[in-house]
Amino acid sequence: MNAKRIIVPVLFIALSVSLLTGMSLAAQKASQKSQGQVFIPPEVKADIQEGLASRQGRQDIPFAIFHSLYFPARDNSLHSIFFLKIKNSDLGYGPVAASPAETKPGQKGPQETPLQETPAELQANLNVFLQFNSLDKNGVPEVLKEAWVPAAFKVPAAEFDPEKEEVYSIGYPLPAGDYVVAIAVTSIDLQKVGIAYYELSLPDLTKLGKTLDTTPVFFAKQMDQMEGAEDRTLFHKDCFTYSYLKVVPNLDRTFSPGDNLDIFFFIFGAQPNPAGKNEIEIDFEVKKGEEMQIKFTPQVYDSFVISQPLPMKQTVKIKKGEEERIEQRDLPAGNYTLVISILDKVSQNSAVKTIDFEVK
Repeated sequence: MNAKRIIVPVLFIALSVSLLTGMSLAAQKASQKSQGQVFIPPEVKADIQEGLASRQGRQDIPFAIFHSLYFPARDNSLHSIFFLKIKNSDLGYGPVAASPAETKPGQKGPQETPLQETPAELQANLNVFLQFNSLDKNGVPEVLKEAWVPAAFKVPAAEFDPEKEEVYSIGYPLPAGDYVVAIAVTSIDLQKVGIAYYELSLPDLTKLGKTLDTTPVFFAKQMDQMEGAEDRTLFHKDCFTYSYLKVVPNLDRTFSPGDNLDIFFFIFGAQPNPAGKNEIEIDFEVKKGEEMQIKFTPQVYDSFVISQPLPMKQTVKIKKGEEERIEQRDLPAGNYTLVISILDKVSQNSAVKTIDFEVK
């Protein structure tokens, strides 16, 4: 494999079992301390409960929870990240400069600044409420946790597109189990409420046995190291955070010719060798249907954190008359599947994961 790995901070890998895995719970506690009592106002909670059985929530602010990821957290919990799409025009952007953190839900917002004829910036202030409902063996939901996260976003007025749908994310640690997650996005005064539901199953890492598993495999557009881990739960736009990482994901899994497939995931269940290192062999293949398009040289990793760019280059044999030559060409437009074959060389356990993508 000719591609160099994405540089994952050494500190991040070293802390992947200790400080990193405890980050989510620490952030949760700090968030509760800094924001006061964590709660959902009665009127919003009533709206959530009303739509819980049918999974149909109030839609004054229309949005959908369209995807989720999870990563290791302390005590066999998983830091779960939820992705939402919301249209700009539904968030009440205007020339208001105050922070929503100064106002508790249901109270009147801060005083507006005098309106300018052509404001330089527009801002949206909102509340985000989370209710995690665990499902028993009969599928009956019971409230496990809830949280309140105030948020504000600014955008240059000249760049504001009211019809554009933006992607937002929010993360929270949860134990293994089956859930219905309810997320409510509201105006500061709670007069406009949007609610969406999302069903989620998180694996019990203590019951893997002699099998391998992974976190959901995803493609990254950009991955940066932050100065420190976040100490509170935040509502992010265009990215998500995990421990010291700030990540812009490629959730629609579309690429242009010549791009790399920058993949990221954790492997669960791999055993260390006597030196305390992993020996995980991974074979990456790109297929179109059943037809092989790219086969990378298998590579052995000494960590269960996998961050790898894969160049979308095909090796093509060109024959002209008596001459024959080998060329590297970009993968042409089309729909493909990345097949990831994983072998733990210590335990001999294996797993296969796939993820579809498109080249446009």
